[in-house]
Parts: sequence; structure tokens; C-alpha cells
Amino acid sequence: MFSRFVNASKAAGRAGLRAGRRNFNSSSTSTGARRAFGMATAAAGVALTAGLISNHFATNNQFAMCASAPSAERKNSAFVFIKPHAVTDATKALVTDGLQAKGLTILSQGTLTAKQIDEGMLIDNHYYAIASKATLLKPEQLNVPPEKFQGKFGIGWKEALSAGKVYNAKDACEKLGLNAAEMNSEWAKAKKGGKLIKFGGGFYCGLIDTVPNQAPIYVFNGFFMNMRNDYVKPGAEIYYYVVEWDSKKTSWEDFRGAVLGPTDPADAPKDSLRGQIYSKWQSLGLPSQPNVGENGMHASASPFEALAERMNWLGVGLKDDAFGQALLNAGISEKTINEWSVDPVVTYGSDQYPIKKSLFDSLEDTDSDMCIAQAMMIDGDKGVNPVHVGGSFTLGALIGAFAAKSL
Repeated sequence: MFSRFVNASKAAGRAGLRAGRRNFNSSSTSTGARRAFGMATAAAGVALTAGLISNHFATNNQFAMCASAPSAERKNSAFVFIKPHAVTDATKALVTDGLQAKGLTILSQGTLTAKQIDEGMLIDNHYYAIASKATLLKPEQLNVPPEKFQGKFGIGWKEALSAGKVYNAKDACEKLGLNAAEMNSEWAKAKKGGKLIKFGGGFYCGLIDTVPNQAPIYVFNGFFMNMRNDYVKPGAEIYYYVVEWDSKKTSWEDFRGAVLGPTDPADAPKDSLRGQIYSKWQSLGLPSQPNVGENGMHASASPFEALAERMNWLGVGLKDDAFGQALLNAGISEKTINEWSVDPVVTYGSDQYPIKKSLFDSLEDTDSDMCIAQAMMIDGDKGVNPVHVGGSFTLGALIGAFAAKSL
């Protein structure tokens, strides 16, 4: 029965697209009729997408993490961890009870030590956009705008590079004999002295020239070493949870806003996890009251980000993860998923009005079914032409087309 539904949906989707192209390209079609047809096509596209994905998941049980899960449920699954500054037995108990009280199922939990985090470069991959410039890549591998570099520092980029005057933050610490806190102090001096330049999001370069008996050097993202040290210093650890829940009962947005709480714990609902850690920090044994940076907890911002985090922190294989397999089944390649896992800037939408945005931001706060639909749209189906209504892009029609061709 499901195969007949899929085949009929494919045929309907393709027929709709053919009819859409004919109608939209016809000079005799009135503007009002074209707009109405476009709206109908968009609505059909959205309905087709939701129906296909919902039935696909229900039939193949992609999101159920256990065989007995009801097919009517659409599962969300996130990666959550208590940050190093807040890891105490009391905090673990509070978080465990709090997650379960909100209707979430804990699939697994455990500790990752500073040694594991350091050797696996886990925090570096977690903050890839920042860490890639600070620890993972060498200066010659970075896309530095030469004119901006020379305009700020008065020396050519290639000249500085060939002279051995440019370092990532990790190598700069070794070169200058600094620890993470000392590098952070030198970075602050450079910032105060106006010797920093921002090349892009999470991409900074600073002239470090205040270390006694050391020649001046140019350093990328020197601030990251102090952030990293919180996770890799002796005795540090995180305590993680893999959780799941029915998205019809709790949306991803509510999971982050009501269950976890906003980034600033001072603004968090009192019964949220961050809100409770903020108000009970002394009884929980924390050294200081949480703030925006040290806010007690982290949680994935979308189902895709959760997949990337499970792959990074826990070493889960893409094909062994339910959501990862669902993305593969939706036609998104393993190569694309791996490239997306470090949050690149992606471009999608119409040629006339393209959208250029972080991949993680593009999928933020979506539930699993919509996350896959949007991922399919971003990935694109080069064999289907998007339908336009006047100058605007009918997103639903495109998503419907992707679903019709992909399943």
C-alpha cells in the first residue's frame, strides 16, 4: 500500500510540475490565475513533502530508537551535556530528573574526560568555525584576504607567511612559551591596543608584540585557547546525555527554550535546566554563579546539529544513526552530510533571491521531519527547475518536487 502511495505521489508531483511550467510559461495565463496556481502548487508541495516524509518514517521506523516505539510518533533526538564548570553529582541528579520530568527519554549518558576531549580534538571540532583557525589548520591553509591583512598590519600576507611570522593560536603558544591563560591575556592587550582585525565570522588575527624577549608574530583566534582549556585542563570533564522525545508533544524550539533555557541563564524560566542551575548553583556545588559563557549546559540546536555532535563526541557512524540514515534515505549524500557537519555557509533558494547562510542556522529549531525537508531543499535537486510566482520563489513547490523525485 505504501509503495502505491509513493508511486502515485511521484506521478502527481511530476505532473503538477509539468502543468506548473506550462501554465507559468503561458503568455495567455492571467497574473491572478498564475498566482493562484502557484499558491496551490506550493501548498501541494508542502503537503506532499510532509506526507511522504511522515509515511516514510512511519513505515521504516527511522526515528524510533527502539522497535516498540509507536509509528505515529515523530522522534527528535538531541545531544546534551553539562559543561565542565557545572559537573557535580548534584547537577547530574538535577539534570537527569529534569529531563525525565519533561517527558524526555534518556537513551545513553556518560562522562568524557579532559584527556579524551584533548586527544580526540572533540572541543575543536565542536567549535569548528573558530577552532579551525586556532588549532586545526595552519595559516597557509586559511583563506586570508591579503588586502585586509596588509591594510591593517602594513605588511603583505605572503611576505608575513614566508617570513614565518604567522601562527595559529596553538602553535603561537608553543612559539612564545605561553599557556592558555597567558595567551588570552596577550590577546586582550592586542585588542585594547587596536591590533586585531576581523576577517569574518569567528575569524580574527592579532599582532602579539608584548611578550618579553619574543619577536612580534601574527596570531589567529588567540582567544580560543582559553575556551579550549576549560575542557582539557587536568580534572575537567563533561557529562553527556543522548535524549529523545515525541516532537508532537514538545517542539525543538520548546526543548531549547523551555526544557534547557536560553543562553543567558539569568533570563531562563525558573523550572528550566539552566534556570535551576543558575538559582541553585551554591547547593549544587558550583564555584560561581553561571553566566552567559558558563551557563551550565549545552544542547543541540537542531536534529542535524545533534547528528553532527553524536558523530563528533561519541564517534557514532553516520549509517548507524537513525537520523543520519534518514538523511541518506532522503537522497543526501554521505559526502554532503560530512561537509555540512562543520557548519559551512550554504547558498540556496532562487537564482533571483538567493539565501546565503550558515547551515546550522538554516536548520535551527526544526523538528526532524521538517529538518530533513529543508535539508533536501538546501541540497537541491539539479534535475528539477524551481517554480516562480512573478519574482518570488515558491518554496513549497520546490520541496514537493524534491520529495517527489527522491522517494
